[in-house]
Amino acid sequence: MIHKDTFLSNNKWFLNKIKMHIEQLRDFCIAKKGVTEHFPFDESTLVFKVMNKMFALVGLNNWEKGEQKINLKCDPEKALELRGEYEGVISGFHMNKKHWNTVFINTSDVSDNLVVELINHSYDLVVKGLTKKLKEELNNL
Repeated sequence: MIHKDTFLSNNKWFLNKIKMHIEQLRDFCIAKKGVTEHFPFDESTLVFKVMNKMFALVGLNNWEKGEQKINLKCDPEKALELRGEYEGVISGFHMNKKHWNTVFINTSDVSDNLVVELINHSYDLVVKGLTKKLKEELNNL
């Protein structure tokens, strides 16, 4: 029999989990400077871009079916570390596996705080890779 304190200490992420809704995710992404939303692939894959460069993708049909996940750009070394540390982080589905992760939300060991951190990391990586001209345009928004 598992002692209650052992269960609680090993499962804090589960007990403290508040389900992130798609609207919260969208609002967080779209509030970032220079971000627009698009459906370039089909009518159910929501793509967030900063200065027309992708940093996040969400399959809305999958989200509604309970497969709540997001594809995020990631530094290659950090991507490998995250995949080793979290079951809810895998190589990017239908993406360049070196630079993209798929992050499972609400149903994994990935906290909402980490999701926010990874969205910020993805956004920052894309901004860092923008041309000088696009960076100036972004700064002037």
